[in-house]
Amino acid sequence: MTANNVNKNITVFDVARQAGVSKSTVSLVLTESDKVSEKSKEKVLKAIDELGYVYNRDAAALRSRRSNLVGIVINDLTNPYSAQLAVGLERHIRSLGYMSVLVNSGEDLTTQKQLVQQLKEYRLAALVICPTPGTDAQWLNQQIDAGIPVIQIMREVVGARAPLVIPDNVKGTSLVTQHLLDQGYRHLAFIGGNESISDFHERLAGFDRTLLKAQLTNLQITRIQAPTNRHGGRQAIQQALQSDPNLQAIVCFNDVIAYGAIEQLHALGRIPGKDIAVAGFDDLEDSCRMSPALTTVHIDADKIGQAVCRLLGNKKEAVASEGRILVDVEFIPRSSG
Repeated sequence: MTANNVNKNITVFDVARQAGVSKSTVSLVLTESDKVSEKSKEKVLKAIDELGYVYNRDAAALRSRRSNLVGIVINDLTNPYSAQLAVGLERHIRSLGYMSVLVNSGEDLTTQKQLVQQLKEYRLAALVICPTPGTDAQWLNQQIDAGIPVIQIMREVVGARAPLVIPDNVKGTSLVTQHLLDQGYRHLAFIGGNESISDFHERLAGFDRTLLKAQLTNLQITRIQAPTNRHGGRQAIQQALQSDPNLQAIVCFNDVIAYGAIEQLHALGRIPGKDIAVAGFDDLEDSCRMSPALTTVHIDADKIGQAVCRLLGNKKEAVASEGRILVDVEFIPRSSG
């Protein structure tokens, strides 16, 4: 019998008989266990192909109380870096043999809770989440207590018993700020982001610590919170200039804010990179194509995905425990700063 002559009544017992192995060996292969030899695995896969056997994963999930599905909850898919990160995560998760479902919370706490509740109905193998502002540690811990391995990415919910994969935000803004100081800039601003998210505090900390370490007495420093989009960047640079008309350089929370700041500087007749230095964070694909090309901090989305998958690959132990994986970043100097 071949795959072209499919019998819907074929069972694992038929596969085992065809492969010359036990039924338990077939089950191990179907559940992708590492407790079966490559030779036996090849026999089982060949028998499955010959018989046209179709593994009912939904039925298996009902028996095991766990599916092969990983839920990915992204905070804002309209942000280019978030979209880039999501694509990388999906690719790496698929390479482990999992399927993934991607949802967008839109930075809304209620939406995030509703989405996670719906995803739980599919008996997730794991939940990968970039938390929205206001996410409560107790709520995340409830998901873990319900038997769902949870991994936080990009942002940290303090008190959550879930491992965290995050870029070295402090190092990134430290490198940018030192670069601007080394060029002699003394009137600086940090613009964008808001205090309800952890990466804002980390990036601002890198900025502030570098200024403090420099021990310069002639610094004029401005800090402006703003939405993490182009409009937020346009508003923030306007406010920063009102606060300090002699502003020389700005460190932006992310590249998108930097885009808005550059647009507004052009509108004001200022030349970015000449009249005012501009630096971003993320290194989006368009950042090197800006006019001028944007000085920024590169976060390797692929490394984020790899780190998440290291946890998923060992999810029985790693995901159930606390931990913090810090992904290195790289400073990219360009003509804007």
